[in-house]
Amino acid sequence: MKIVLGSDHAGYDLKNDLCNYLKELGHEVIDVGTNLKESCDYPEFGALAAKKVSSGEAERGIVICYTGIGISIAANKVDGIRCALVRSPDEAFLTRSHNDANVLALGAKYTPFEYAKDIVNVFLNEDFSKMEKHQRRIDKLMKLEEK
Repeated sequence: MKIVLGSDHAGYDLKNDLCNYLKELGHEVIDVGTNLKESCDYPEFGALAAKKVSSGEAERGIVICYTGIGISIAANKVDGIRCALVRSPDEAFLTRSHNDANVLALGAKYTPFEYAKDIVNVFLNEDFSKMEKHQRRIDKLMKLEEK
């Protein structure tokens, strides 16, 4: 699977660890940065990653900042993106099976690498349930983007 990763300075270490882990699993990884530990602004990297998913260049995205909140908001500003801030494997399961989320947000403050691997594995391996009620709700969400 082709996966895009993006983070600000607070998510830098977790992003790099996940990047290496995903490559070990055989995924193709696009790293849109940041590539520095100096303070930077999460909206840039959340939007860059989300645009790669929205355009079809990547199948899924993972974005990381200190809490995961700001970068998830930034990613959700991009048309076609359903980004979910997830703190557990169960939430990863639900956001994929119910919401067909295509971008995962993590908070580096709350998500150690070993736990992040569990969350990411579920997020990447779980399919959308395709239940009518969930599809209906996603369709309503996507209409909210229309101007």
